[in-house]
Amino acid sequence: MKLSDLQSGQSGVIMKVRGYGAFRKRITEMGFVKGKRVVVIKNAPLKDPIEYSILGYNVTLRRSEASLIELSDSDDFDGDPYPDDFNGTLFGEKKKAFDYSRDKVIKVALVGNPNAGKTTLFNCASNSNERVGNYAGVTVSVKEATFHQNGYTFEIADLPGTYSLSAYSPEELYVREYILTEIPDIVVNVLDSSNLERNLYLTTQLIDMDIKVVAALNMYDELQARGDRFDYISLGKMIGIPFIPTVSSKGQGITELFDRIIQVYEDKDPNIRHIHINYGSVVERAILRLRLIIKEDADLTNAFSPRFLALKLLENDQTIQEFVAKYPSGQALLAEGQKDRKRIENELHENSETAITDAKYGFISGALKETYKSGNVQRSKATQTIDRFLTHRYWGFPLFFLFLWLMFESTFVLGAYPQSWIEYLVAGVQSLVKGWMPEGMLKDLIVDGLINGVGGVLVFLPNILILFFFISFMEDSGYMARAAFIMDKLMHKMGLHGKSFIPLIMGFGCNVPAIMATRTIENKTSRLLTILINPLMSCSARLPVYILIVGAIFPQRAGTMLFMIYFLGIILAICIARLFKRVFFQQDEVPFVMELPPYRMPRSKTTLKHMWTKAVQYLKKTGGIISIASILIWALDYFPQNVHYTKPYDELIKKEEAAFKQQTQNVDAVQLKALEAKKDSIVQKYGSEKQREHKEASFIGQIGKWAEPIVAPLGFDWRMTVSLMAGVAAKEIVVSTLGVIFEADKHADDETLGLKARLKTARFSSGTHKGQLVFTPLTAIAFMVFILIYFPCVGVVATISREAGWQWALFVVFYTTALAWVMAFLAKFFLGLL
Repeated sequence: MKLSDLQSGQSGVIMKVRGYGAFRKRITEMGFVKGKRVVVIKNAPLKDPIEYSILGYNVTLRRSEASLIELSDSDDFDGDPYPDDFNGTLFGEKKKAFDYSRDKVIKVALVGNPNAGKTTLFNCASNSNERVGNYAGVTVSVKEATFHQNGYTFEIADLPGTYSLSAYSPEELYVREYILTEIPDIVVNVLDSSNLERNLYLTTQLIDMDIKVVAALNMYDELQARGDRFDYISLGKMIGIPFIPTVSSKGQGITELFDRIIQVYEDKDPNIRHIHINYGSVVERAILRLRLIIKEDADLTNAFSPRFLALKLLENDQTIQEFVAKYPSGQALLAEGQKDRKRIENELHENSETAITDAKYGFISGALKETYKSGNVQRSKATQTIDRFLTHRYWGFPLFFLFLWLMFESTFVLGAYPQSWIEYLVAGVQSLVKGWMPEGMLKDLIVDGLINGVGGVLVFLPNILILFFFISFMEDSGYMARAAFIMDKLMHKMGLHGKSFIPLIMGFGCNVPAIMATRTIENKTSRLLTILINPLMSCSARLPVYILIVGAIFPQRAGTMLFMIYFLGIILAICIARLFKRVFFQQDEVPFVMELPPYRMPRSKTTLKHMWTKAVQYLKKTGGIISIASILIWALDYFPQNVHYTKPYDELIKKEEAAFKQQTQNVDAVQLKALEAKKDSIVQKYGSEKQREHKEASFIGQIGKWAEPIVAPLGFDWRMTVSLMAGVAAKEIVVSTLGVIFEADKHADDETLGLKARLKTARFSSGTHKGQLVFTPLTAIAFMVFILIYFPCVGVVATISREAGWQWALFVVFYTTALAWVMAFLAKFFLGLL
């Protein structure tokens, strides 16, 4: 609870004062310290500022300042909170009546370079299941979790990977703004121990921010394996930051890390001290001049550490300059900053940002010379050896496409076995329910609606898991970054950035996180263009539709067909990107700066956890939106019941059964069997015709018939049209819709006939194509092309709206649907000429 939350007459005990510099110093001098009671007297007429009583006198604070003071929820405290022998603890043992719960909460933010292992540490510490990938950009927003250790509650946040706290990229701004606005108690700087010099650059910026930092030396086993020697204890004493070795992937050092965080939080760590990096006399004089101006404006010092703000002004940080310009002293500060930048450039013959960067690396180099010695063990050449093939000038592209083909071939071939088991299980459940439940609408709903609809989607779970296994392997091994590396030139020809390739490949899994991953693309034009073409990448939700169609129509070439449909999405993305670049966006050059991490063998535990998470998500989706959609589709298919049929089917069936009884009198067994088969065939024919007529007259049939002329040139019938309309919510619903409305094509002699077989034998019941197969090879390809391109699911549309604006979301909806119609028509037309 914050002080600003209290109403007039209420009181609370101060537990924590946030903020920086002059504000924090001044407010503590006035008595706003831990354990002191503060009472709200009254609000000003305009609700700000607020009058408070503390230590026997009254004081006013603005609401924004009061929000930086945290209170305990307890109202049962009296007396001095600090015992005589106080040694850093917050309260003595005698004050058990006081509620210490809020003070036992430590807010921790994980900050580090991409691939340093922040998310792995986050998962290990909090037992979470966030995505881990061996390339930049997996974490594109804050991930939060809570866990307990040694009587403390840790609120831990996993921030995006960043190389610095400058304004070069969105993730850098995001991390900086999070630290400045959320004000975590401790920032854990996660370092890759195998590359200390680069990783420590971010550490120097955290030092400038004047915040409490604990460094996690992650992947410390790799440093030891090389025979390196690192006196991290001495380095910690030197710069006032404790260093704790960790191996997050194995869970080593995590407990020790958070034990040390507790010590730092309680001010018990003797090595914690704040230092200033010496940037040289020229830069230091400039910092001093700017700090004097900054300290005159209390609002600025409340928001930033003065030294950090001065450094950012000298670095010509545009975001900081825009922020400073809003304050009374802003113009004077900006003018002085511009003068100082010119002074530095004139005296050092380089711009101030470069001077500061050089000084930071000089500081890092000097510190490591005293504490770090490289071992004699030769560094592993595995990465270089593998890269000779995977990023080869000639072999790189063929190997990449070979991997994609193997992924889709395995998805179909390996997934076919567990898929058939689930199909058998679904059919068994369906038969059991049919035999157990009495006839009626409820039975029809469960059997024809839920089991057919949901079961039809559920059978593709193994294929989804196999696909995510391959994607996870490429991400965790480090190959995904190589794919971006080799595709950069092609991306550049498209008007995109090499980093755009990673979100596009991620789109094979799900377009929603893939679009969110575009936040790591620094250039706004490239980012927006990547968002616009990302829906053309076939997400896993489309995979069940593809597998259903290729399994029914192209069973002998299923893997190749899957590869071709996914490859078509890539080609279309390239063409559309080039078109949009020329029509909507100006040409601009964007540098390709991206780390290529070393290859690492993915851990089976991480991969299986990722697959399990996706399985749970898929099952939740099946039990949620797909179940609801299946019930809705069934209801539209079931009603109305009072349908006017072209023939009196019930009477015809009764007549046929009566004729059968009369014909079977005084006949032998052979004749009886033949007559019975003839009767069953005629009854089945009448029953199927009646059911087809009912479906065409049902609400969903009427909707399909109304929309059928739009897709008739593509060869689609009304049932395919309805399934496409239902797939707007989620592409898996296409399968469940087909399962419900193609129920009429199930034969009486095989109640367990699968949906693939029904699609293969389904025929047009009316129109110019009456009697012809619905799913021919041409219409099947056209249908898959339409599924590939048209109308992204509502989740993707919402994400595009959030990331780029609702105008672009509507544009994506319209252009993809129009493109889907055109491409499906062209596919059917040109393939028909072959």
